[in-house]
Amino acid sequence: MIAGPESICTDIENALVASGVYSTKSDAAANTWRISPEPFFLPAKDVLFFESLGGHLLKFYTALNRLYLDSAKGKLPAWIAEYLDAGKPSELIDLARMNRFKGRLPGIIRPDVMVLDDGFAVTELDSVPGGFGVTAQLMSLYGQEDIVGAKAGGIPELFYRMLESAAGVEGCTAAIVVSDEAVDYLNEMQYLGRVLREAGRPVHVVHPRDVLFKEEGLFVRDGDHEVALDVIYRFFELFDLKNIPKAELVAYAVKKGRVKATPPYKPHLEEKLSFALFHHPALATWWEKALGDETFKLLNHLIPSTWVLDSRPLPPHGVIPGLSVRGDKVNDWNVLSDLTQKERELVIKPSGFSPNAWGSRGVVVGHDVPAEQWQEALRSALNAFPAQPHILQAFHKGRRFRQSFWNHAAQAIETMECRVRLTPYYFVTGETAPLGGVLATLCPQDKKKIHGMVDAVMVPCAAGK
Repeated sequence: MIAGPESICTDIENALVASGVYSTKSDAAANTWRISPEPFFLPAKDVLFFESLGGHLLKFYTALNRLYLDSAKGKLPAWIAEYLDAGKPSELIDLARMNRFKGRLPGIIRPDVMVLDDGFAVTELDSVPGGFGVTAQLMSLYGQEDIVGAKAGGIPELFYRMLESAAGVEGCTAAIVVSDEAVDYLNEMQYLGRVLREAGRPVHVVHPRDVLFKEEGLFVRDGDHEVALDVIYRFFELFDLKNIPKAELVAYAVKKGRVKATPPYKPHLEEKLSFALFHHPALATWWEKALGDETFKLLNHLIPSTWVLDSRPLPPHGVIPGLSVRGDKVNDWNVLSDLTQKERELVIKPSGFSPNAWGSRGVVVGHDVPAEQWQEALRSALNAFPAQPHILQAFHKGRRFRQSFWNHAAQAIETMECRVRLTPYYFVTGETAPLGGVLATLCPQDKKKIHGMVDAVMVPCAAGK
């Protein structure tokens, strides 16, 4: 007998609750969202697009890393590195510039992809993403053979291959180190750790205080034994290092080569203003040469117009490239204060190295707030420069979809009009970045910020028929 949609949703809900990643209570430690009886279906051409996107994004990170290091060494204009270093402590900058780490890149690449009426927009990249543990479990629960990423091995297998690549050790012993600041993601990391250990992979999920430091390296307890780590997955943010127990000891072990760490201690790879650098007209030729024609054209189409909210005054003949108001080029950011609601289809975001730079925190959508709030957000962002750079980004309105979901209170299947954000997870292994899975987050169509929330449907993507 084929299960009905209500039964499917109930089974999925029970499994998620049992694993600790989901709760039916809004005040619980676990997350809550709407459950759908079916995945989000992608046309075949879109599946091919997402399977190929990882390689292009890996090229972007490779080029961005070189752009920064060449600027820091004086081979390119100094203002590039100055932007990417703004607000960072000198000891972290020194660590990021060490020659032994110069080729290190993030092990996971996760773009935020908005589905538009005429294609896609990649609004930002996250190299310390959450959600891949939840996505892994959702992929297993929906269970269709056509779930995107399953044929490549799925998230647990590709995650471990990425760790082996980062460690340079086959069968490596790894720890996923989850800080207090990232505690919202602890349950899904524990789920992923259990799956890997059941498959015979020596992966431990620990708090930073549980990491044992010795002169020969880092260790964790496994029952009555201490085991040496080959690699740690850094599930903590670099801005939070002062609040993390043993952070200095872990960084010391990484610096001395006693253990590998991914993502690397490179805050310049975690700045949203990298998109502004990509669109900077003075760097267009450099980017095209570094990326190659195909990747450059693709990313030029996908990445929205983005600017650094640099409060320094321009000379009278200077303009902010690519930004105009009512047909006139903009010479002064304050011109944006008087925009009408329709003209404010712009987004202000902290660039990085801030507790407000992830999870839609600190994001202000111009046409979604009153004029006074927009003016205050713009003023605050400009005043924060250079200690905390912000970006201004063109807003792209998502395409409308209809998605069914289980209304737990009404005990019935309902349908909502929604917009969707797709978050594919790519796992870097050597010079490739295979796709492990794609999470679809569908929010009511009147929401301007698309992110995980109690009103959102969260499902894996599957290939449409």
